[in-house]
Amino acid sequence: MTDSARIEDDPRRLRVTNARRVVVKFGSAALSDESGHLAEARIHAWCEIVAAQRKAGREVIIVSSGAVAAGMAALGWERRPTGLHRLQAAAAVGQVGLAGIWRNALGAHGLTAAMVLLTRDDMANRRRYLNARATLTTLLDEGVIPIINENDSVATDEIRFGDNDTLAALVTNLLAADALVLMTDRDGLYSANPQTDADARLVPFADADDPSLDAMVAGAAGPLGRGGMITKLNAARLAARSGAQTVIASGLADGALARVFAGDAEGSLLGTDLEPMLARKRWIADQLEARGEIVIDTGAVAALRERGVSLLPVGARAVSGEFARGDMVRVVSVSGEPVAQGLVNYASGEVARLCGVPSERIVDTIGYRAEPELLHRDNLVLL
Repeated sequence: MTDSARIEDDPRRLRVTNARRVVVKFGSAALSDESGHLAEARIHAWCEIVAAQRKAGREVIIVSSGAVAAGMAALGWERRPTGLHRLQAAAAVGQVGLAGIWRNALGAHGLTAAMVLLTRDDMANRRRYLNARATLTTLLDEGVIPIINENDSVATDEIRFGDNDTLAALVTNLLAADALVLMTDRDGLYSANPQTDADARLVPFADADDPSLDAMVAGAAGPLGRGGMITKLNAARLAARSGAQTVIASGLADGALARVFAGDAEGSLLGTDLEPMLARKRWIADQLEARGEIVIDTGAVAALRERGVSLLPVGARAVSGEFARGDMVRVVSVSGEPVAQGLVNYASGEVARLCGVPSERIVDTIGYRAEPELLHRDNLVLL
C-alpha cells in the first residue's frame, strides 16, 4: 500500500465510475439521527441520487439496515436490546416503517421499491440462492430498486449474517455487481482510530487484501449497529473475490454518495485486480458445506489439477456420506488430501456403484445416465 496513492491515480477507480451494477449499503448509524429515529430527509436525498443513477442506466441495489433502530423508536426503547427475541421483535416492528420510508422516497422520483429479506441459509441453499438471484435480476430488469435487509425477525444466531456489511458483500457476489459502496458514519478507513489517535489519517486507496489493513481496523460498532470497520474490511475482501471494488464513505456527509458515483476521491477505495469468477463457482467456493466425499485415484487428481477437466466415474475409488444429486461434495485423493469441491450429478448410493466405471457403462450400472461426469468442470472448483 502506498500512503500517497489517491483514488483518481488508480485505474481501478474507473471500474467504480463505469460500474453498471452497484450495491449500496446504508448502515444504521448513517440511517439514524441523533435521537435514534430514521433520518427520513437523508433517505430522500439518497433516493434522489439513486434516481439519477437509474436514469443514467446504472442498476442500483440497496442494502438497508435500520429495522431494529426503527423498531426501537416505535417501541420507545432507548437502548438496543441484547436478547435475540427482543431484537427480532424490534426488527419486526421496524421493518414495516423502514420499507414504507424507502417506498415513499423512491416513489417521489417515479421509482418502484421492492423489499427482499434474506438470511444466510438463503445463500447456503442452492435452490434458494438461485431463486434469490432470479428474483433480484427480474426486479432490476423491470426497473425496480430492490431494498435488501437481513430477515432479523426470524433469523437465529446460527443463520444470521451478523451484520449487513457481510450481507451486502454476499449480494454483490450473488448479482456479480461491479462495485460495493458502504455508507457509514465514518469518512472511510483510517490508519488508526481517529477518535483516539490524533495522527490517524484517511486511507484513500488500498488493495483490499493488503494485510497491513488488519492492524488499522479495531473497535466495536456504535449503539445502533452490529458491524464496525473490521466488518467493512471483511466485506470488501469478500466482494473482491468476485472482482468488485469497494468504497467506504460517510453517509452523513452531504453529497458523498453522488461524489462516489461520479468517481471523485471520496472515502476509501479498497480495490482488487482480481477478475470476476463465474457466479456458479463463486457460490460453490463460498457458500456450501460439503455433504460427503469422493475419493479419486492419482490419475484423476492429475487430470483435475493439470487439465481442468470434469471428474468421470472411472476415476472414483470410494464415497462417504449421504448426498443427493445437486449437493456439494468434496473430492479428495486416496491419501485424504483435498483436491476439489463441487456439485455432484448423482446421489451417494449411485456414486458408490459407479466408482471405477467408464462413462459408457453408466446406464448398464445404475439403469440411467443423467450426465457422463460425476462432477462437471463448470460445477467444480479446485482447492
